[in-house]
Amino acid sequence: MVTPDRILFSADELARCDGIRHGFFTRQGGVSTGIYGSLNCGPGSADNADNVRQNRALVAETLGVSPDRLLTLYQVHSPTAVVAAEPWQGTPPEADAVVTSTPGLAVGILTADCAPVLFCDPEARVVAAAHAGWRGALSGVVDATIAAMEGLGAKRASIVAVIGPAISQKAYEVGADYMERFLADEPESSAFFITDEGSGEPHFDLPGFVWDRLSRAGIGAIADLGFCTYCDETRLFSYRRSQHHGERDYGRQISAIVLA
Repeated sequence: MVTPDRILFSADELARCDGIRHGFFTRQGGVSTGIYGSLNCGPGSADNADNVRQNRALVAETLGVSPDRLLTLYQVHSPTAVVAAEPWQGTPPEADAVVTSTPGLAVGILTADCAPVLFCDPEARVVAAAHAGWRGALSGVVDATIAAMEGLGAKRASIVAVIGPAISQKAYEVGADYMERFLADEPESSAFFITDEGSGEPHFDLPGFVWDRLSRAGIGAIADLGFCTYCDETRLFSYRRSQHHGERDYGRQISAIVLA
């Protein structure tokens, strides 16, 4: 569901978990301007650094934590998941998922077409956030996240995972070479490609593939918010849309979860 006063998407499946706060934040409600308007939370963008810090502070406030306790990563499209027990000291680690069992420590992921996935095991009190682009999803970031959660006491049957706003299949034209490389590594994934009748090029269902990886992992519950980053220019940043518009850069929205 959409929560207008907080300028974010909320998943009922996570909202029902006691003692958990979360949000799939939109691009709205921040201080950045121009192509970064307005809640750009990506320090890797060329946006004004003070604006990014203010935006992240607004997100932290919404989640009920101090800005230094909103943790994101140096994302590299990997299958690497790390465990956080306290705020980062210095540069964030290179990884694409972060897991914690520490109350008051918000873990988040930055996206602009890739799929953000928020996880929780409300019984074991473990939460996680994963960045699942096609490379990370294919190489196992979902499985690595779940394994790291299990290392903190989570049980697969108790884990809830929600896929946030990501580029939809209708907007994700990938080319024949991409499909061939993908199928070489994952021969059973042909169901996630369709051929566009107009262009003749394949389109990839990234959220569907992420869902499939979650399902194969055997977790307790899965949901997909179903919002397309490319199609929703008012509320969401999109790397691919920025390329089609000829823009020099793009903003990143944040998805985060915290144990209250």
